[in-house]
Amino acid sequence: MKQTIIASSLAVLLASLLTSCNKLKENPLGNLTPGSFYQTQSDAVAAVTAVYSTLSTDINNDFAIYGRNLNLVVDNPSDNQVYSPSNTNPDVRALGTATYVSTNDRVRKIYGQLYWSINKANIAIDNIPAIPAAQFLDPSHSALNLVREARFIRALGYFNLVRLFGDVPVVLHDLTSLNVNDLKINRTPKDSVYLQIKADLDSATLLPDTYFGANVGRVTSGAAHALLAKVYTTHYEWDKAKTELEKVISSGTGFTNTTGNYGYDLFSKFADVFQPATKNGKEHIFSAQFNGTAGGFVSNQSLSSFTWSTSAYTADIPADASVIENLFNAEDQRRSTTFYDSLYNQSTQKWARWPFYNFLKFVDQSPGFTAALPGSQGGSSKVNFPVLRYADVLLLYAEVLNEINGAPTPDAYHAINIVRGRAFNSYSGNGNYSKDAYDLPSGLSQADFRDSVFTERRREFIQESQRWFDLVRRTDKGPGQYYLDAVKSMPGNPKAAATLKDTLFPIPQTEIDLYGGTNPNFKQNPGW
Repeated sequence: MKQTIIASSLAVLLASLLTSCNKLKENPLGNLTPGSFYQTQSDAVAAVTAVYSTLSTDINNDFAIYGRNLNLVVDNPSDNQVYSPSNTNPDVRALGTATYVSTNDRVRKIYGQLYWSINKANIAIDNIPAIPAAQFLDPSHSALNLVREARFIRALGYFNLVRLFGDVPVVLHDLTSLNVNDLKINRTPKDSVYLQIKADLDSATLLPDTYFGANVGRVTSGAAHALLAKVYTTHYEWDKAKTELEKVISSGTGFTNTTGNYGYDLFSKFADVFQPATKNGKEHIFSAQFNGTAGGFVSNQSLSSFTWSTSAYTADIPADASVIENLFNAEDQRRSTTFYDSLYNQSTQKWARWPFYNFLKFVDQSPGFTAALPGSQGGSSKVNFPVLRYADVLLLYAEVLNEINGAPTPDAYHAINIVRGRAFNSYSGNGNYSKDAYDLPSGLSQADFRDSVFTERRREFIQESQRWFDLVRRTDKGPGQYYLDAVKSMPGNPKAAATLKDTLFPIPQTEIDLYGGTNPNFKQNPGW
């Protein structure tokens, strides 16, 4: 997605108006404006391509949302990951020790990136309907569907924002006003933010079921239903989540009520989820697309370049060996796909073993793992980031059924055991696996089954920006307590400073300062 993208977060936009509006010349000549750009179907497609690109690129060529920045913000504060001794960035180190403050650059960055993405979506949503219908000659890219795709990305942006920050401003149109006061937008209560997210995703459920050729990777109706189910689960609307999940889970796979006809399934090999040759495959419901080229406005998967190295330490490392050795059975194929502790030395033709583990999941192994790839190889990884995959849907279904029924049902067991069956190399497809030795024991209580689901989610989604969200959304021990128990139990207590305030991130101080105390409704989150 090689789009030159000129946009800004709310903070950058407001700051530029405050500092330079007195120099603005009226009636500029030769500028490209939305009114002059949105003329043809090709213009509309290009605009929505720019919306997609916000997931895998950054306006300042920094880490993209799904290239590494979201991972830094939500995985470093979790019990899965810490910064390594080689990482000297104080903002990253603060995230890894729960000592970050409202001026943390990574927190400010993700806030701005998500609004940049939303702003790109808003521009497309506002302007595509004004293009004459006669211009839309290719039925695979109708005006309605292009708008629905943009609404999905907008919903995804707000879903991340509301989970990270709580109440956030809901902006549904491009901010073009020159009146500074018009840009001082109140924080919207989170329940209202969720209403907007659901409305956008309801629209996106009308998208096509599948795409072919160059259009593979675009948002489908299945992706909209899956994200809507995740939203309902996060918002504790269990019955609605169940309805959406049953529309996504493939029928004929051993469940009672599922009706999905999208063809989603798990790969038999867990490693296939994370390799270029199998990207956008049957397990990938929606992914941020990476083309593996560094520099400029192209998509560079930085997760790999910071977790693959021949040097002593990579930048991001597992919290400790117990994350691997105690969490994973040695026969679990997720262990060897997610971590590595050895590299092949081409000079000596021997394997060199680290005294610690590193992350492997997003390293592009297509050139061959034993080739002792140069440290720079990781930066050219073509591995997509799976925003939504089928394993997530199955584990959400197990969780939801357990919550609705007060105990796990046979379908709940089947959903989690499918994931476990694949983990232990016995999954053959269509809900079938050959080994039941690793099935969860029958007769678990609701609480024990809930624990099992969240533990399985941890094993399945390490480094996929899921764990912190899972920790803070679980409230059965009291708001925030599951998160605190998890990080406080880490060996060495590296996050000793964590408190309940850390279940929401601070609104970036730049946003607070822009209001200059003139808007009493725009306040910082509690404790910050």
